[in-house]
Amino acid sequence: MKAAVLFPGQGSQYAGMADPWADHQNGRAVLDEASAVLGYDVIEACRDEARLADTAVVQPALFACDLAALRVLEAEGLGFDMAAGHSLGEFVALVAAGATVLGPTLEVVVERGQAMHDASEATPGAMSALVGISPAEAAEIVKTAGRGDVLMVANENSPKQTVVSGSVPAVERAEDLARSRKARVVRLNVAGAFHSSLMQPALDRVRAAVARLDFREPRYPVVPNASGRPTAQPSALRDLLSRHLVSPVKWERSIRAMAEAGVNLFVEAGPGEVLAKLAKRCAPGVRAVSVGSPSEARALAEDVGVKAR
Repeated sequence: MKAAVLFPGQGSQYAGMADPWADHQNGRAVLDEASAVLGYDVIEACRDEARLADTAVVQPALFACDLAALRVLEAEGLGFDMAAGHSLGEFVALVAAGATVLGPTLEVVVERGQAMHDASEATPGAMSALVGISPAEAAEIVKTAGRGDVLMVANENSPKQTVVSGSVPAVERAEDLARSRKARVVRLNVAGAFHSSLMQPALDRVRAAVARLDFREPRYPVVPNASGRPTAQPSALRDLLSRHLVSPVKWERSIRAMAEAGVNLFVEAGPGEVLAKLAKRCAPGVRAVSVGSPSEARALAEDVGVKAR
């Protein structure tokens, strides 16, 4: 068995998402360390729906929950050969592989979240998932619906799910065009037009924060969003992380690259189950599961036949 761990990003949050991990010693240790870095109780913040609507709060909260889930999986004896994270989740993947460490990485996440919040406040935008639309079809829709406004393909999630991002009027026109093609449209629960040029004002702040981060050679490859290809080169991980804020998330390519490298088990660590479902669509035949509690982590470990360390 060759396994990869996947970390969800913004949009997967829900009130109380830290609670399952707070009851486990290893999960609680992560949440406590994150709280010390943030200067507030991340578990309590995760219980407050109003606070989770704030990009500057939800990003560090998701980071902490994703990493807590990983540490519980590891405590149950599960090891991984590759890691990838969707958007914000890429930061967790770097810590998971040992390329960076919790405290300094979380500080970058805080700066990223605040910079994206400020950019969204200055220029409102939106993101919408077009279900039943391929990346190629989405590119056509973007070209037609843009009409001089900012509109980009933001996430290439699967062969038949693409996310567009941009100004609110342009996203609305894209949604109408997608519906005319019998696609299902889902407006995402995010505060701005992430992975589009509307995030350009945030880019310099994020690049400066990433530049201060110490990158080491990871224990196993990480698949950056901006390339969709596994790498264990610290310089490449830094460069790709620095520009992923305004680049598309090449998720389908990422999953296929891992499957082609021999990964046959994908484990989504953290809130939600979207990434596990996408993995099955991107690489039919692989096993993909989501783990949202310590009991699910234990059950998976027993199922794949590993013993807790």
